[in-house]
Order: sequence, then structure tokens, then C-alpha cells
Amino acid sequence: MIVRNLRNAFDLRVSRRELLTAAGATGLVAALHPFSAFAAANQAHLRLMETTDLHVHVFPYDYYGDRPVDTVGLARTATLIRGVRAEATNTLLVDNGDFLQGNPMGDYIAYERGMKAGDLHPIVAGMNQLNFAIGTIGNHEFNYGLEFLDNTVAGADFPMVLANVAKGTLAASPRGDDMLYEPYRILERTVVDGDGNRHPIRIGFIGFVPPQIMNWDRRHLEGNVSARDIVESAKAWVPEMKEAGADIVVALSHSGIGPATYTEGMENASVPLAAVEGIDAVMTGHHHLVFPGDAFAGIDGVDAVAGTIHGKPATMGGFWGSHMGLVDLLLEHDGTAWTIAGHTSEARPISERVERKNVALVESQDDILEAVRADHEATLAYVRRSVGKTSAPLHSYFALVADDPSVQIVSQAQTWYVGDLMKGTEWDGLPVLSAAAPFKAGGRGGPEYYTDVKAGDIAIKNVADLYLYPNTVRAVAITGAQVKEWLEMSAGIFNQVKPGMADQPLINPDFPSYNFDVIDGVTYRIDLTQPAKYTPKGELQNADAGRIVDLMYDGAPVDPDQRFVVATNNYRAGGGGNFPDIGPAVTILEAPDTNRDVIVRYIVERGTINPSADANWTFVPVEGASVVFETGPAGQGYAADVRGVNIEATGDGEEGFARYSIRF
Repeated sequence: MIVRNLRNAFDLRVSRRELLTAAGATGLVAALHPFSAFAAANQAHLRLMETTDLHVHVFPYDYYGDRPVDTVGLARTATLIRGVRAEATNTLLVDNGDFLQGNPMGDYIAYERGMKAGDLHPIVAGMNQLNFAIGTIGNHEFNYGLEFLDNTVAGADFPMVLANVAKGTLAASPRGDDMLYEPYRILERTVVDGDGNRHPIRIGFIGFVPPQIMNWDRRHLEGNVSARDIVESAKAWVPEMKEAGADIVVALSHSGIGPATYTEGMENASVPLAAVEGIDAVMTGHHHLVFPGDAFAGIDGVDAVAGTIHGKPATMGGFWGSHMGLVDLLLEHDGTAWTIAGHTSEARPISERVERKNVALVESQDDILEAVRADHEATLAYVRRSVGKTSAPLHSYFALVADDPSVQIVSQAQTWYVGDLMKGTEWDGLPVLSAAAPFKAGGRGGPEYYTDVKAGDIAIKNVADLYLYPNTVRAVAITGAQVKEWLEMSAGIFNQVKPGMADQPLINPDFPSYNFDVIDGVTYRIDLTQPAKYTPKGELQNADAGRIVDLMYDGAPVDPDQRFVVATNNYRAGGGGNFPDIGPAVTILEAPDTNRDVIVRYIVERGTINPSADANWTFVPVEGASVVFETGPAGQGYAADVRGVNIEATGDGEEGFARYSIRF
């Protein structure tokens, strides 16, 4: 069939009618790019397509929520890929890393089915259907160990390159390293010019991964491999690629678009990498963002509209198959060498947001789905069965008025994860606290919008009930005084309470529950007679107020100058919620894993979890006063177990909620 013929768009001589037929097979209408339509006899249009950060998302399916979705999946991205191949004569498809881990299918293969030599991983099975030309290794490829990675990569129908990771210890210089994978590969292809003439071309690809893998996956990598600085490695290998005859050099940079100023060992090094002489185009990833795009506006050396870094074309194709990155090159041959006469960059989405709903722009390719269907069905069975047990119910009905088990388990997992990553760092030995907030706490979501997992078996899909958002774990290093201010901001969710007055409303409806952070690892009380120090938007409104009292760590008052590491998520550490002093300036860890994945790993490792709330925070009694709040009616079955506060059901609330009171 024509689609199969299009899998290798190089060395093809197809008519426009055949291209249109192929486009029909993909469900798209072919429209030639101007570089293809107007290329001259000595010019060729080369299209470089990128997938990045697929994280095992082949089906358009949310395994945590156990439901189909329109925003993810290589099967959807495949329709864009095949559509582009129908638009142009010369195309190459590359993957920019982080394909192997990141959703329950990845965990199912790693923890249940396994990857013996000769096995085919489902993400590789899906990718093999699309005739990738080459790929690189992302940081998450190391999560399951080197043997697992080797067995997976062995099944790929395309090579992998990685220029900054060596076996054992590093040599005196990058070129002396015993490389884990070949640092680069020069692909010899034939391009068709504007007059239909065929020309040979040598396209070099070189891959990079953040050197932070040595910390993130220390248990798998320490003593086995070593990682070099990205820019240092590029400066060593790119000249060799040119010497070996590469006409064009493309960097597969599994590294984000970060600061323009180079610092050794930087994680997000794509900007200084693009400045390396000899690199012609940069495929980026790791950030889970889209480039060109507004997310990167204002960075020195970056044109977020044109899609260039230091004037060189670049792209970042989102994550989980949400986009296909695309760099179009107009190549010109002067009789001796190829040069880039023009370029454009874009990131094509598989869905769009319309009136607060995600709408699919393309349908899935059936052959991709079929290649992975058996593992998809096995993954569904995996997420629906028990992977551990909880010794107590996990619910959030009273999360806004007392220490809560659904928040407790998130903090336990975050503390476990971040504490391990701090070992061997300059923060090793500092107390590790954890900040977590209830996401499902009624409000506009209605009286059924609460976490509710019974004691006993717990399945992976229950984790979506505990943690709604695909945040990633981060950690900040702050003082005891800053811990107190963090809690002062959180305490703004409560209205001020007057002594001697009955049935005062407790919760400020303008304060979102996801900003009500409980910090685990310290104990404290909240004095409701004080006014809130900060507004719900984080603005200082009562500078002399202080609701947080008796703040203790390990049985002793917290010293304002004492240093703590606090585990949190990328939203909070990035400044989300406008919490005082919390932002990038104090962030010490940008972990590669989502909070959901960390919770799953914690459950799997522990077997049985104990999420019982320990009442590390309570209210200071207010003499002669009582307060009222509303929660879901199903909370009645858990009311007697709430610790640290005396609650009493007082009847029906509004719009289906139940009304409770607290008498101090």
C-alpha cells in the first residue's frame, strides 16, 4: 500500500497523484510546503519530524483515569507524521528521548512482564511501524536499569545515539570515552531536488541527555556509567562529524530550552548547545513544552515566534505525543556542498482546546494501535487490579479542617522520594519536609468531588483519585522562617473566627483547595482568631498577623534560621499560588518523575501503606465559638475517625452537601 511506501520518503519517486492517494490513506489532504513547491534544480526540501517525551503513550488513553483521551498518543501523532510525508519528497523522523517510562504501561512492562533479551517493548513496537530514522536516549530511559534499556533498544529498527554518557569512568577527553551508545551517526540518504533530480546527502545526528541522570538514577548508574557536560561533549564530537563528511548536523537534545548563559553541567542546555559551531538544527525536549511557543519568550538567543535558537531552526514537540515537532529546511547545493538557504519551525498538535474541552484534530492510525493492543489490554488489567494495600481509608472529606489521609500518603511518598535524591548532595542531612494539598475537596466540583478509596486493596488507577494533575516533583531549600510563612499563606483558606460566636463559616470560598498546603514533618497549630496574613492571591494584607503558632520540628520549636528541604511539585516551586519566597530562586531539585509515578512506586515498594493522618496540625481552641463547613454526604462514614478536632453533623447543606460544625 502507498502508506507503506511512504515510510521511507528518501529515494522515492512518486507522482503527485500517489502523494494525494497516500494522504487519503492517512485521513489528511496533502498540501505541498512552499519549499517543496518552489525548490529549484539545485535545491531540495528536507523535513525533519520529531517526537519527544512519549513516555510510553501509544494509545490515546489515560491509564490512571482509566478512560480514553484526545490529547495523547503516538497513534494520533502518527497521522500527522504520515500527513507530512505526503506533503514532501524528502523526510526524516527522529525521536528525542524519554520514550520508555512515564505511564502505567511502562511500569507494567518493567515490573510485571519484564524485558528479556529478544522481547519487544510496546513503545518500540509502535515506533517501528513509523520507520524512525534515528533516536536518542532521554533521562527516563535509565529508570529501569541498564539491562532493561539494552533489551529494549535492541528491538528498535533504528539506531540510537548518545554523546555524553560513557561506560565506567570518564577518560581525559570526550573522544577517549568508552561510549555507552555511539555518540553520533551519519545517515547517507538521497534527496530529490526541485527538478526531480536525485542527489546524495550525509546527515549527521548527535544525541545528548542531562548529566543529572547520575543523581536521578544513581542506584542503576553509579559505578556503571558516567555522564559528561552536554556542551563540552558537543564541542568534542561535532568537529569529528564534519571531518567525517556530514553535510548537515542535527542535535537531538533531550535537554530543555533554559538559560542562554552556559554553566558547566547544566540540565537545560539547548541554548548554549545551539551556539556550538557546526550544529545546524536542534531538536529539543525534556521540558514537556512546545516550541515555537510563548513558554520560551524573552530568553536570550531564542526567537519563540520564528522557532530559532541562536538563529538555528529548533523545535520541541510537547509530550506524550501531544505534538509533532517539525523543522523544514530548504537545502541548496553549490556544486561542492549543501547549505541551508531557508528554514521554518513549528509544532503541530493532535488536539485543541475549545470551550474548556479538548477536541481531537486527528484520529489514530490503526496499525499503530494493533501493534500495541495486546500490551494495552494487559495494562488495563494491571491498573485495575491491586498493586498494594492501604491499612486505612484514603478520603478527603475533611481535608480542609483536619490532617487528612489522602494528603498524608502524598507527603509520605514525596518525602521518601526526595530524601533518597538528597543523598550525596550538599543538602544531605537537612530535614526533609513535604508540602501537599487536597485536590478533590468539593467546592465547585460538587458534593461527590472527593477522594474515596476504601481500606484494603489499592489499584494504580486509584492514584488519579489521590493526585489529579501530572505535576513533577521538585524540592526547595528554605529556612524555618520561610516554612512558617508558607503555612501562613495556606492558613488563608480559613475565615477569621470571633470568640463567643456560634456557627461562623470556616472556609473562605475564594481560596482554592489546591493552595491549602499541609506541611508534613513539622507540627503546628492555627490560631483562627488572627486575621489572615495573606490574601488568596498571595498579597500581604496583615503584616503583623500570625496564625501559625507552636511550630515544632522533632519536638523542639523551629529556629527561624534552621534550614529545611521541602518536597513539593513544579507548580508550587515555580511560583504557583504566589507563596512568599517560594519559587525558582530556592528550588534545588527539578526531579524527572511525576508525583503520580512517585506515589505508585511508593505503594509498590511498601506493599501495604499506612496513610492514617497523624494530626500534625490542629486549631487553637476559640473560647465559646463554633464554626461550620460543608462536605460530601459520604463523609459521614469517616467522621468518627477524624483526629485533632471535634466535628458534628448538623444536617443538610446547600446543593447536596452535608453540613458539619466544630465546637472548640
